[in-house]
Amino acid sequence: MNSISANLNIMIKAAEKASKILIRDFGELENLQVSSKGPTDFVTNSDKKVEKIIIEELSKSRKKFSILSEEIGEIKNADKDNYWIIDPIDGTTNFLHGIPHFAISIGLKTNNEIVSGLIFDPIKNEIFYAEKNSGAYFNNQRIRVSKKKNLNECLFATGGKDKTENNLNIRKSGSAALDMAYVGAGRYDGYFQKNLNIWDIAAGIIIIKEAGGKINDIDFSSNEVFGVFAGSNSIYEKMLENLNNF
Repeated sequence: MNSISANLNIMIKAAEKASKILIRDFGELENLQVSSKGPTDFVTNSDKKVEKIIIEELSKSRKKFSILSEEIGEIKNADKDNYWIIDPIDGTTNFLHGIPHFAISIGLKTNNEIVSGLIFDPIKNEIFYAEKNSGAYFNNQRIRVSKKKNLNECLFATGGKDKTENNLNIRKSGSAALDMAYVGAGRYDGYFQKNLNIWDIAAGIIIIKEAGGKINDIDFSSNEVFGVFAGSNSIYEKMLENLNNF
């Protein structure tokens, strides 16, 4: 394994522990799909259980770090310069419907900059992670963004409602975190989406940057809703030119 910081090591261990609950609960969903109650409450509870484990594990070693997580919201601790940013299940709709495409996402924001992040797909056992100035990795192997230069050869990811008129080959996977991880790994050539929360994109941003990709400037001094445009250096501008009225 490449050399990683203590903070990233804590993040990986927290995600691995929480993933055991996620895998088990995902296995139970098949029985709930046909029940009269349906699986919605079950998935909400899974989200909260996974979040609880992640926060507990992160806090064991970094008690003073503050926290921003999708379910529980913001927890301001003594250290307000360092924030764990957590999405316990990114891709809950996929999870809800028994589609094995979702991830745990954890980022670390230090002085309003994302300095490390991981995205863990427990079903496929795929982990993407990166730290500032240390490169991006997939299952311990260095990754880089795509080198394609022609748009007609590229595959792009987006989410939400897409009313744009463009000539891009687009996929919608239902997980912003994995979409961004895939850009970092060169599986997708670019990604664009509006109305995202910080926990959707924190880990993906550092992974794309450290994989040699380009991303729009984002101000993390406030926890607002964001729009993201990301891709390899060779197609980033071309992608933007084709996003008419986005």
